[in-house]
Amino acid sequence: MPHTASRYLAEGPRVGIRPYTYEDGAEFIARARESKDLHQPWLFPPTTDAAYAGYAGRLIEDRSKAGFLVCEKRGGERDGSIAGFININNIVEGGFQCGALGYGVFAHAAGRGLMREAMGLVVDHAFGPMRLHRLEINVQPGNAGSIALARGAGFRLEGFSPNMIYIDGAWRDHERWAITAEMRAGR
Repeated sequence: MPHTASRYLAEGPRVGIRPYTYEDGAEFIARARESKDLHQPWLFPPTTDAAYAGYAGRLIEDRSKAGFLVCEKRGGERDGSIAGFININNIVEGGFQCGALGYGVFAHAAGRGLMREAMGLVVDHAFGPMRLHRLEINVQPGNAGSIALARGAGFRLEGFSPNMIYIDGAWRDHERWAITAEMRAGR
């Protein structure tokens, strides 16, 4: 069942962001299955009940992670439907105050600017209530959509790491993008 706007941590004109719940499994899995051609070879979100339970559990229970579902604000029975997700992984506190973003849009929502709006909400939430100082995105060089999202949200390219992350059976090169609270405040 879709969630109401009162459940959002933050909202813009077209989307709201909220934490994952175990009850989101059926919708998330259906969206991930519908979006396989869009996601691969870059991303492999869970497509079974067991995989979703483990994935959501880590985002819900592990303090070094924060998961946000991107939900459409459309009115009517489709209000609150899941359009995508943005997760902050590897959150380090103390002097570092940093996290690494991972994200994906579902096929029915792709190309509509919803993720760009949601990215702004997540970045503001990370630098506001979460009190982080820096966010990083590691993206494969051929993933033009992901790079455009990072660039559009104000992240800067900081470097290139060969064979950085193991994805789909091989170590993949990644570009490293980042934004700090000061950069966001200066926009």
